[in-house]
Amino acid sequence: MDLLSTLPGSLMEGFFPAGWDLAKIDKCVDDNPANITVRQKTWHRLFEPIPCATVADFDMMLGHEIAMTIKKARDANEEALLILPVGPMGMYRWAVYFLTEWNVSCSHVYGFNMDEWSDAAGNTLPPENPGSFQFSMEKAFYGPLGKLTPPKSQRYFATKKMLPTYAARIKELRANGAKLTVIFGIGRVCHIAFWEPHFAAEFAAENEWKKQTHRLGGKLHPLTVEQNALTSFKSRITQVPAFANTIGPGLFLGADKVIGGADGSFGRGMMWQGLSLWMTLRHAPTSWIPSTYMPTQPGRLFFLKELAGPLVPDCN
Repeated sequence: MDLLSTLPGSLMEGFFPAGWDLAKIDKCVDDNPANITVRQKTWHRLFEPIPCATVADFDMMLGHEIAMTIKKARDANEEALLILPVGPMGMYRWAVYFLTEWNVSCSHVYGFNMDEWSDAAGNTLPPENPGSFQFSMEKAFYGPLGKLTPPKSQRYFATKKMLPTYAARIKELRANGAKLTVIFGIGRVCHIAFWEPHFAAEFAAENEWKKQTHRLGGKLHPLTVEQNALTSFKSRITQVPAFANTIGPGLFLGADKVIGGADGSFGRGMMWQGLSLWMTLRHAPTSWIPSTYMPTQPGRLFFLKELAGPLVPDCN
């Protein structure tokens, strides 16, 4: 007896994205956690999953990868374009630490926040609101860098006015030799940024889906709202907006490099991201599971080792 056998007639029927085959998704999980790093045919030859033993290790290793990417661009006299997430967040403290220790100026860095809470019309929270992603980025990354920080004119946030300019600005900078790095987390429903799986229903062809650069006021899946209630709003779901502005696959695909992070553990054996991680690494790429496209690009995905499982019942 499980969800698959009890789904008909339940309140869960019709709840998941229409393109999800739950039986196929369940088969993505291997009983042996060590097998999660076994290479798959769909992965880019330069894509690599990196297990991290603890959250502390994860934060440091991911932060080092971001800092090293910035440093290498500086050393090569290249502009670094970073698409930045708010979640995970612990790596920014370490990125600041390494950049400060190495005395690396970030004057060559252009930061593009990948998403932001909004209403249905794309209006966003004011930047001084502690729930806004702009507030979080200024507090965690730009502010602590001090004199080494990127100029304010090179910090882009996913507002109604600024988000629609991302694609043209990134294209212009890349044409002049800049390299694009997409830093990402994986949502409970396997979104990248807030590009939700149910958006796939709007496109007749995968290629059309891939061309979408952004969306203002995107409708969030209920599991996304609940995920953020637990991880960012201390369970107070009434404070979580139901819409968000977000970049699309036209920006998070085709990167020169990706840097991913999955740290979705609550401790004491509880987690929210184990299945999402397995889906990302094992399911065939599909617009209905956006994160499945990330391993098709060069880069690294750092993940908390316990997320690999075994994903078996453990009552808490």
